Order: sequence, then C-alpha cells, then structure tokens
Amino acid sequence: MSKTKIIAFAGKGGVGKTSLAALTVRLLVERNPGARVLAIDADPAVGLSTALGVEVSHTVDDVRKKFIETVEKGKKKEAIEVLNEAHYEITDSVVETERFAFLAIGRPENAGCYCSVNSFLKETISVLAEQFDYVVIDGEAGIEQVNRRVMEKVTHLILVSDASKKGIGVIHTIRDVARELGMYNEVGAIINRIKNDTVKEMVDTGDIEVLNFISEDEALGLMDIEGRSLLELKENALSLKGVREALIQINVI
Repeated sequence: MSKTKIIAFAGKGGVGKTSLAALTVRLLVERNPGARVLAIDADPAVGLSTALGVEVSHTVDDVRKKFIETVEKGKKKEAIEVLNEAHYEITDSVVETERFAFLAIGRPENAGCYCSVNSFLKETISVLAEQFDYVVIDGEAGIEQVNRRVMEKVTHLILVSDASKKGIGVIHTIRDVARELGMYNEVGAIINRIKNDTVKEMVDTGDIEVLNFISEDEALGLMDIEGRSLLELKENALSLKGVREALIQINVI
C-alpha cells in the first residue's frame, strides 16, 4: 500500500455525499498547500464536478466504451491498441486545476461483462492515484461499484447517512460488504442534515463509530440549488466545520 491517503464516501442516495466529498477536497488543499490532491467522481451522475466547479470533457468510461465498440466491430487488433493507449487516455482525462486534479469515471453504457477491461482500467487508476498524496472518491450509493471500477482498497471509508433508519441500514450494509472485500483500513460515519438535538439523540448506528453529526446547512443547500462551487462556501459554514471535525476524528487531517 502506498502512502497515499485514499478517502471514499459512500451511503444511500440523497444524503449529501457529494457535498461532503467536495468540502473534503477543499479542506485538504487549504491545510496542505504543497500536497497533490486527486478528486475522483465515481458516481455516474457526475455531481462532484459541479460541486468543485470543474468542466468534464472525458471520462474513464469513454476509454472503456471505445474498447468495447472496437471489439464488437470485430477489430481485435485495434482493440488491443486502444487498451495500450488507455494509460495515456486516462491521464489525459485528468483535469488539472490550480489546487487539485479531477478524474470522472463516467457512466458505463454498454451491457455485458468486460471484467478484464474493468480490471485493467482500475489498475491504471490505482497507478495514477499513487502519484498523489490524497485521493477523495465520491462513490455511488453502494461500495461494490467503487471496488469493481475504481479502487480495490481505500485507507479511509466514510459512510454518510441522514437520521433515517433506511439510511443507517444502508451504511451497515455497505460497511459489511466493504469489510468482506477487505476494502478499508479505517471506517466511520457522518450523520448529515441533522435538524435538531432531539433527532440527533434518536440516531443509533450500532457498532459503526460516528465521526460527527452535521446540522442542516442552509448556506450549502442554497449553493447546491444555484449549482455553485462549494470552494466558495464561507469559512464559518456549519457543513465545512462539521467535515473538518470528522476528518480529524478519522485521522485524515
């Protein structure tokens, strides 16, 4: 395992994973000016790009799609050439900003199992990730997709839920699957969008450690509605403070 800290966010849809991942990227670049930070959007909705104010033109799945289309046309020699060029194409897909780098995995649109291709692309992403000090992954609702298409192992798995029983149930399922896969070194939960202390006291996460409870943040919600980058969120915002405390708790910062 490299010294790279790889932080993955997972949980059911609609609980604020993308916003928390974006704020994590912001905190890492602010606290570590010389550090190399890579943000990976592993959610097909590609919301992390908006949250970070990044324009995406190419994704990893564009490489995958190109390979599959070439194979299906019977052009095996050309398909091998596509794979040989994959490392360079994925590197070209990385968007470099002044403060961090960004990579979108994209949406797999082709049916069928191309496990060897997925494994090859995942290995390429892992090699790329080793060039960074921190990698922040905004995952889809489950964790299997991250394991299958992005990274076999992360150093820090942060499970995100609201106060609902359903949300808590989902993070337990994700944790159990990730544990079976041997996928993380450290794990903890953020309970997001807490409306008041009464709700907070009702939350029971069982054997999953709660890194922090983060209150409903109207300022962040407004920026989400407006599609503005969370890099512009005010320093005293509840969500930014909450994420900072959670990252300290799980030894990321």
